[in-house]
Amino acid sequence: MSLSHEDVQEILRLLDDNGYTDMTLETENFTLTLQRTDDGKNWTQETKTAPRIKKELTARVRTGISIENEKEKEPEASEAGLIDIRAPMVGTFYRSPNPGADPFVEKGSKVKPDTVIAIIEVMKLMNSVPAGQQGVITELHAQDAQFVEKSQLLMRVKPAG
Repeated sequence: MSLSHEDVQEILRLLDDNGYTDMTLETENFTLTLQRTDDGKNWTQETKTAPRIKKELTARVRTGISIENEKEKEPEASEAGLIDIRAPMVGTFYRSPNPGADPFVEKGSKVKPDTVIAIIEVMKLMNSVPAGQQGVITELHAQDAQFVEKSQLLMRVKPAG
């Protein structure tokens, strides 16, 4: 199950509009409990899950970033042995750091796992997208300033070595 920032905001709005004081959301990966504070104006949250996941999930709830499936995923290999780089979130995809600037990567660019290949803007926040593996960019699939969905194919990499 994946919740976007907008989903969380809508849940909180519904709770506020209907006068609820608490809510519990359970999935196979986590349990999220929201309760009003004593002053009745704010919400507190508690998550019950594995300790590593709880720390990450709590940070995402507090920063407004989407709550995602916390299972680690291996990069997908395409038919030609290429590895797909997919959008980690919904937002506007940008190939360069600023309008008019050179793109982060081009077809043929060598990348390492921490090489920034693009940014995705979500609610005026710029999120760097790392390559996630070492290799050479062989295919570009997303257009600059294009709205992308979570898990949409952005680029493909030919693994090194």
